[in-house]
Amino acid sequence: MTGQSLVEPALFERLVNRIVAEHDLARGLAERIMDQALAFLAACARNTGDPLAPSELVDIGWHTFVLHTHDYAAFCDRIAGRFLHHVPTADHDPAASGDPARETAARTVAAIEAAGFTLDSELWPQAAGCTGCHNGCHDDPPPARD
Repeated sequence: MTGQSLVEPALFERLVNRIVAEHDLARGLAERIMDQALAFLAACARNTGDPLAPSELVDIGWHTFVLHTHDYAAFCDRIAGRFLHHVPTADHDPAASGDPARETAARTVAAIEAAGFTLDSELWPQAAGCTGCHNGCHDDPPPARD
């Protein structure tokens, strides 16, 4: 399943166009970024454990979508039944680099795949062991269900 399948084609197009315009990226890469951002958000919707975090490139898609507040809020309500908050990590947070960041990346990739989405592994370099790839953002999962 693709992340793109979670939104109407017109919305996907608007989001991709904004990424292309604001980040001077090729259209194909912008489409891949947005697809993975949507898959990431769907994984966040199901997450009740430790926070998940996007890669630096995938975070571009999340930031782009958050700026479309009405569309983003409606998406969150439909996919998660709640608002999926974007939480910046403090610069001094030890979870933002090294082993904790790699563990978060591995947890995030596993959550995306467990949710049934196709993973574009080239957009998730920190899952492959990169030591300095944490982007500094994560979701705010709800409390675990009993």
